[in-house]
Amino acid sequence: MALTSSPFRIRALLIGPAAAVIGIFVVIPLLLMAWISIQGRDYSGGVLWGELTADAYLRMIFERELDDTLAVNFSYILIILRSVWLSLLTTTVALIVGFPTALFMATRTPKWRAILVFMVTLPFWTNLLVRNYAWILLLRDHGTINGTLSWLGIISEPLPLLHTQFAVAVGLTYSFLPFMVLPIYASLEKIDLKLVESAFDLYANRWKTLKRVVFPLTKPGIVAGCILVFVPSLGSYVTPQLLGGGKTLMIGNLIGLQFGAARNWPFGAALGILLLALVMISLTYYTLKMKKTDSEKSGDDKE
Repeated sequence: MALTSSPFRIRALLIGPAAAVIGIFVVIPLLLMAWISIQGRDYSGGVLWGELTADAYLRMIFERELDDTLAVNFSYILIILRSVWLSLLTTTVALIVGFPTALFMATRTPKWRAILVFMVTLPFWTNLLVRNYAWILLLRDHGTINGTLSWLGIISEPLPLLHTQFAVAVGLTYSFLPFMVLPIYASLEKIDLKLVESAFDLYANRWKTLKRVVFPLTKPGIVAGCILVFVPSLGSYVTPQLLGGGKTLMIGNLIGLQFGAARNWPFGAALGILLLALVMISLTYYTLKMKKTDSEKSGDDKE
């Protein structure tokens, strides 16, 4: 009996510390946030414990009129849609820029690969706040970009670049571009170049080789890069706050306002649950996509 229970005890001792950390610092806070999201709001600030209600979730779509009827409120819907739109735009631009960059890195010599990987990861050595302030200096009315365009005679008045969705998209793309480049580079580095040479031997041009050989083999890296860019972009707080100037709110900024100035903790918690749901949907899509890719590979191997 002792012998049969020994492996279980060993596994429990090995998994126990990690499970305790996850339970204390992840599961319990999430459960607390979900519990707060269905509580009533104390208008003097705080939560009315024990008053179960779904008002926080209804407020995402509706608002109560003076006669207590519900009317559709598009304010929060637009913020949610803007967050998803900017995250998708950031992911798309990062993929368009990141794939050629990763392909260029993967086709260099080992010495240059190490240098280029170092250069891609170099922005991580600087605080995100400092990097966003640098973009403020570049995008403001009398900043580097407008100053250069004015000096060249292209514009006569400064372009309104700062505090726009464009500025937020640029800041998000710059901040999370390495998360796209590195997974794609890791996939490209594993490709056997003999497959590319075989495609050229079979009279395939560069585009067909890229489409039929390189893209399918790097699909796991592309999907992983898209997830790694989309998820943090969706919950970004610093970049929309600085480059959007309060005019381009995203879900992260709205959550901060509800827990701060508005003191509406249930609504802030409900928005946090919504953000978690969007992230879980993205991760579920990634998992299903990877399983489909693995099943296709196993089917091809059997054939």
